[in-house]
Amino acid sequence: MKYNKDNPLRVFEAFAGYSSQSLALQRLKQDYPEFDFVRVGWAEFDPQSKKPIDEQPAVIANRALFPDGSRNYGDITCIMWQDVPDFDLFTTSFPCTDVSNAGRQAGLEKGSGTRSSMIWECERAIEIKRPKYILLENVKALLSKKFKPYYNKWVEILEGYGYKTFTEILNAKDFGVAQNRERVFGVSILRTEDEPEPIYHFPKPFPLTSCLADVLDEDVDEKYFLSDEMLARFCVKSVEQDDPTPTSKMPFGINGCKNTKLDVCGNCKFDLSAEQCARLYALMDKHGKTPL
Repeated sequence: MKYNKDNPLRVFEAFAGYSSQSLALQRLKQDYPEFDFVRVGWAEFDPQSKKPIDEQPAVIANRALFPDGSRNYGDITCIMWQDVPDFDLFTTSFPCTDVSNAGRQAGLEKGSGTRSSMIWECERAIEIKRPKYILLENVKALLSKKFKPYYNKWVEILEGYGYKTFTEILNAKDFGVAQNRERVFGVSILRTEDEPEPIYHFPKPFPLTSCLADVLDEDVDEKYFLSDEMLARFCVKSVEQDDPTPTSKMPFGINGCKNTKLDVCGNCKFDLSAEQCARLYALMDKHGKTPL
């Protein structure tokens, strides 16, 4: 199937955040002008926020990046999928809160009430809509001994609906982003009469040519400076000192430091501003353009 202006790829993003998947599709569109896509809807809602949904930060960021008027369906548990327009690509990057090594790892068991267990809500959409493609992305711990049975169950459910799933762990540093960030990607493709055994190949890594210094500002507002207590907590000697890659040279410092978090040299005692974070995640360049 070719997707173009006459037949755009219809996308629905669950747990959308600022819609990084649509940003990727925008870049694809720049590289392949004949390609086109349209967002038929997205779902972003923070149940723990005290703010109205339209005032929640992720929703504001999404609308700022994509002023296309597409509808935010909000709480995924309340969506009546039969009333949602059909879509070809369904992205399901569910909250990593209860899976990540940085959290309490409360898990994602169906019905447990954890934020990560919201992945099972996506089954309702798949059962009704049967999109051609489903994209899952989450932290590497999803494939750990503790949580892999849940991922396998998810793949088994998709298999029951006719999908073939391809799984791989990809690292951001292998694809042009100056940080060591491993993530699980699951690409599921619906079997059809024309394509009874879908084939998918994950992209191949390429050398990293940038490092953290490329995204930092020379002048930093004092409000981003860290306290001595925070510096003492984060200044830990790196175990990767012999690693010659650009990320290990400056993982969070700027003067060629080899510390895992922050260096104590004069210019390194600060946290990242929103703009610097955006550049680190390759969301914009130093000229403020987004996407790159």
